[in-house]
Amino acid sequence: MLVRDISEMKSIVKDLKRKGKTIGFVPTMGYLHEGHVSLIRSSRKDNDITVVSIFVNPLQFGENEDLDRYPRDLKRDQGICEKEGVDYLFYPSYKDMYPEGFSTYVTVEGITDKLCGAFRPGHFRGVTTVVMKLFNIVKPDRAYFGLKDYQQFKVIQKMVRDLNMDVQVIGCPIVREKDGLAMSSRNKYLSDKEREAAVNISRSLFEAKRLFESGVTDAERLKERIIEIIMSSPEVREIQYVELVDPENLESKEKAEKGDIIAIAVFIGNTRLIDNIQL
Repeated sequence: MLVRDISEMKSIVKDLKRKGKTIGFVPTMGYLHEGHVSLIRSSRKDNDITVVSIFVNPLQFGENEDLDRYPRDLKRDQGICEKEGVDYLFYPSYKDMYPEGFSTYVTVEGITDKLCGAFRPGHFRGVTTVVMKLFNIVKPDRAYFGLKDYQQFKVIQKMVRDLNMDVQVIGCPIVREKDGLAMSSRNKYLSDKEREAAVNISRSLFEAKRLFESGVTDAERLKERIIEIIMSSPEVREIQYVELVDPENLESKEKAEKGDIIAIAVFIGNTRLIDNIQL
């Protein structure tokens, strides 16, 4: 069922809660792919009711980013949700989410300054604000996030913990194409040559993990090898960052340990792609 109105969604949720139903929630920006489908399936397995939201959130896009060209296809997304047995597809409008005079924001400090946050000022303030609003509307028992954006997952976890919110934030494994490329709605932007170059992102991460498992723990050595593999293609415009970080606080590390995360952001042509791997 497609729900566009916030008050209608809240009324549905109130009724579900009164009946004792558990609600699983998958917040998305739409243009759904197999990564999103894996979150939907996890939610359906764990909960009585699954709600998916689609909202391309302008607050999390910076100047000169791809807000206007971000892929949108509601009909296609509706079809996927119906096929996967989603109970409610929540599709609010911009003016309902941010009415005139809106001026309240949620900020998680510290953990948002690193990795993507260092290059996209205001991005995580936009993420936490919209997720807080969606959590207040949908009141989920569990919410599902893909671990491709590992920093986002940790930021949402911290917001929920710090503000004593009654929702369990669940991270689900990265879903990859057959050749290893992490699934992303932005992969649509890539030309054939750029798509070939993009595979080197995951290739470099798998190689770094192999090196770590063979005994290499020096962060610089691991990062150098990653950069070497990614930069082997002329389609790569810029590596924004390659960092070895602690899995909890995302602080950079000089020596790798089991459980650490290597996170990457790369521009292939004009398309910014992120990926990570846990050692």
